[in-house]
Amino acid sequence: MWTTLTTAQVTEKLDSLATSAPSVTALLEGVAQLLHENILRYNWVGFYMLEELAGEEPMLVLGPYRGSMTPHTRIPLHQGICGAAASTGKTVIVDDVNSDSRYLACSLETKSEIVVPIFAVGKVVGELDVDSHFPAAFGPGDQELCEYAAQLVGRYLTPKA
Repeated sequence: MWTTLTTAQVTEKLDSLATSAPSVTALLEGVAQLLHENILRYNWVGFYMLEELAGEEPMLVLGPYRGSMTPHTRIPLHQGICGAAASTGKTVIVDDVNSDSRYLACSLETKSEIVVPIFAVGKVVGELDVDSHFPAAFGPGDQELCEYAAQLVGRYLTPKA
């Protein structure tokens, strides 16, 4: 069994988190925990948020996550699979990280990865990163679910009119 909840149940819980979270940090923590605990092949789930400081290269900075510790707490915008997703604004799915030269190794157990950009006010502000210990772990349903979670975060970060 790959999940403890159905996709519909996970989506419902994501919606509830997005409406009840008192802060963006609480939302990110809740999403990471929900996905990590309920989709068993999601072995590492975390967020990198884009930091753009004047005079410095844009950087993806590790935010809330669930799973093993990672040495990658700051990733330049154009490095790795994370950098590729953030710089292109497109979801990146890698079925075999060992065959992708962009992969920044952080765990020998990681076999596949999906990275989904988060948009707010029409620009990339961060991303949701999920690693799996299983090769080719991310199909169309996973992409849809992860993109849905990223969209919820993006809407939360978008100022209300």
